[in-house]
Amino acid sequence: MTRVIDLQHYADGSLPEGFKQMLIDVHADAYADAMDDEFHQRFPWFVDHWSQTKGFTCVVAYDGDEPTGFAYGAPQRPGREWWRSTTFEPAGGDTTTYAVSEVMVRPQWRKQGVSDRLHEALLTERDEDLAVLLVDVTHPKVQALYETWGYEKAGEQQPFADSPVYAVMVKSLRP
Repeated sequence: MTRVIDLQHYADGSLPEGFKQMLIDVHADAYADAMDDEFHQRFPWFVDHWSQTKGFTCVVAYDGDEPTGFAYGAPQRPGREWWRSTTFEPAGGDTTTYAVSEVMVRPQWRKQGVSDRLHEALLTERDEDLAVLLVDVTHPKVQALYETWGYEKAGEQQPFADSPVYAVMVKSLRP
């Protein structure tokens, strides 16, 4: 059965009641098999951190009233961009960067193009030069998916002592 997935946009300063809990619940479903991991258990902290970041935006996919997934991020402060720890050199000095922190889809809605739609909707109206995201290096299929979306691996980093090592992926948002 083909589902009609509705995308809703949200931004800092206009988040509805229960929004953060909804993200936490989707995460718990999406990572049900990994919730014993302390890093995944800290997801509520990440939701608080990102949703309070200036310029935070989020797109949530719904199947009827059911949230099926989301993508969110925020602009990075100059000099603090994730790609700075790599050998990546932006073309023409274009350095304003939007960090895609999460692209997540609940299991029963995967492999239906929902993540692609969420990602595209999140970046469509961005005016930054670059998008950057991190992907666990032990997930080469996810990295390959991001490459089909125009990202290139710029290097690797481990942002927290208990986090995985991530591939730093960068994409130009300029034509």
